[in-house]
Amino acid sequence: MKRQYSYLLVVGAVAILAVSALPCFAAEVAVLRNGFTIQHERREVVGDVTRLYMSTDGASFVDVPTAEIDHYEEAPDPPVSESAPAGNSAAGRAGSFVKSVKSSAQGFPVQPHTDLNEVVNQASGRYRLDPDLVNSVIKAESGFNVRAVSPKGAQGLMQLMPGTASQLGVPNAFDPQANIEGGTRYLRELLERYNFDLVKALAAYNAGPQRVEQFGGVPPFHETRAYVARIVKDFNKKKTAQQNAMASSRKSTPAENSPAARKTNPKTPISARAQHPKAVTQAEASPSPSE
Repeated sequence: MKRQYSYLLVVGAVAILAVSALPCFAAEVAVLRNGFTIQHERREVVGDVTRLYMSTDGASFVDVPTAEIDHYEEAPDPPVSESAPAGNSAAGRAGSFVKSVKSSAQGFPVQPHTDLNEVVNQASGRYRLDPDLVNSVIKAESGFNVRAVSPKGAQGLMQLMPGTASQLGVPNAFDPQANIEGGTRYLRELLERYNFDLVKALAAYNAGPQRVEQFGGVPPFHETRAYVARIVKDFNKKKTAQQNAMASSRKSTPAENSPAARKTNPKTPISARAQHPKAVTQAEASPSPSE
């Protein structure tokens, strides 16, 4: 009897692990420990990170360390028209940019948390950058840890040095929205400085513009080279996924994506390479760094 009971316990544990490894297909919100939320269509555990898919086709996603995810909540309903009753209006729903977390059983007060996607998308739109690139930089810099501090003193999600943060008008680098705003602006400035050479801009973000100009390119530092390679790989992975999704879409609906259809429908999507030719081409052309 004891052997049978032990066997059932083992089988049950294996079943739980198997279920937890499967992707979750339900629109929901991941609430991170740093206060951010990430609304996604589905999620999947990959090693020690959880991949949150922003679209049902899997073309857009962000990898977040599983340990940084506090819990999940049901995704809010989409906003309704202005003619809807006040109780169901967009202002009355929980799906706004800043949402409130329910009070815990311990009686802690309700705390607001911010949708990371909205913050990144808004900053990227203002500075005309690809949100996937900004997310890749955040992942490499802090792993989405809003309180991250490097040994050299860089702070927050995009690891701004105090002097750089001051120049960018960021009084508190631990303020997630201000940090992303300042970091995105700084990345845009570096891209313009190096004629939109993504590799040089990333190297300057990590090691400083002085080092890039001193060595005429990526400095011969293992940390900087690994940093650039990590972001380029993550960014290109997302672009490849988007291109594959677009290719599948074109095969399934050839008439809508034909040249004739594009002339009559200017909103037909084009490839990621056409939208970001400089960044994607240079990133793919750059070899993996080595010491």
